Amino acid sequence: MDRNIFEEEHEMFRDAARAFYQNEVKPFSDKWHEQGMVDREAFLKAGEQGMLLMWADEKYGGAGVPDFRYEQILIEEIAKHGDPGFFMTLHSRLVGPYIGELGTEEQKQRWLPKCISGEHVLAVAITEPGAGSDVAGIRTRAEDKGDHYLLNGSKTFISNGILADLVVVVARTDSGRHGLSLFVVERGMEGFERGKNLKKMGMKSQDTAELFFNNVKVPKDNLLGEFNRGFYQLMHFLAEERLLGACQYLANAEAAFEVTMTYTQERKAFGRAIADFQNTRFKLADMRTEMDVAQAFVDRCVMEHNEGKLSAEDAAKAKLFCSELEARVTDQCVQLHGGNGYMDEYPVSRMYTNARISRIYAGSSEIMREIIARSLGLDPRKKGKAA
Repeated sequence: MDRNIFEEEHEMFRDAARAFYQNEVKPFSDKWHEQGMVDREAFLKAGEQGMLLMWADEKYGGAGVPDFRYEQILIEEIAKHGDPGFFMTLHSRLVGPYIGELGTEEQKQRWLPKCISGEHVLAVAITEPGAGSDVAGIRTRAEDKGDHYLLNGSKTFISNGILADLVVVVARTDSGRHGLSLFVVERGMEGFERGKNLKKMGMKSQDTAELFFNNVKVPKDNLLGEFNRGFYQLMHFLAEERLLGACQYLANAEAAFEVTMTYTQERKAFGRAIADFQNTRFKLADMRTEMDVAQAFVDRCVMEHNEGKLSAEDAAKAKLFCSELEARVTDQCVQLHGGNGYMDEYPVSRMYTNARISRIYAGSSEIMREIIARSLGLDPRKKGKAA
């Protein structure tokens, strides 16, 4: 299906992104997979190409291009020609905007240039051993000590956790359910420690770690945004985070579909190409249809987001549908590969295990359904209340 949201400059950028991934990322994929993280040089090379925090103003070293379509292109191309464990998008469009939108001018001048160049890698620390999707359950605490905040607690499942130089940490600053604030913790601060790089089912080239904060003295200048407004600040960024996810999951499904199309046309059984069997053709037809339908919706969401109109429930729909679609597609693609699909040397094997996290992080499928249901007026919390 032809897509009509891209212009000539977008397609030129796509060519450049594809070449970058093919030359600077794909050749190192197996190495990163084995060592459990990407090389820091990858961020520096991406920074040299102007592919990090492209939305940032030129005075900080950015391109000054907020158009989400450029990030969408990076996501689509890395799925096919790079390595999904290279979390450029988390760095650029998930964490970077916290500084870009909530930071003071002094903070932006202090942090953004090195984030744009790739010298500093970003992470956000929300999840805790006892608090995942329910951010109101966060127990990590920051106490106001007059000239600094004293930070204590721990976080887990933090993407870019080993590589990160700047971590946006969500901590409790008030006893109220939503009494949270955001702080930037910097590499080398006394009391800030990292656990081991966690071993995962998939996404093995992406570093994921536990973080520990033991009496970390966080300067007052490292408070990000308004004090005690962290919960609402987090909610502000969730729609884009879920749109980023939807783009990624759909791109991953497309990549799995492409390698499977090639495989089924080349692999033979009973003297015929696997693609010649009706079952194979029908499965491929079903997948192609679902992906085209999903792409139309995601592209519409991207354009709505560019106009500042993307709703939380539409972002949740995109995240829910595309993550579930990625699971169905990668599962079918493994099946069409037969025994080879279970072998790590075949890309579809990694695609399948990588896909399992998509229905969990950035808000689980169950949470997405809850958001969508509430938008329909189906909210049990409001039952019995006067109209």
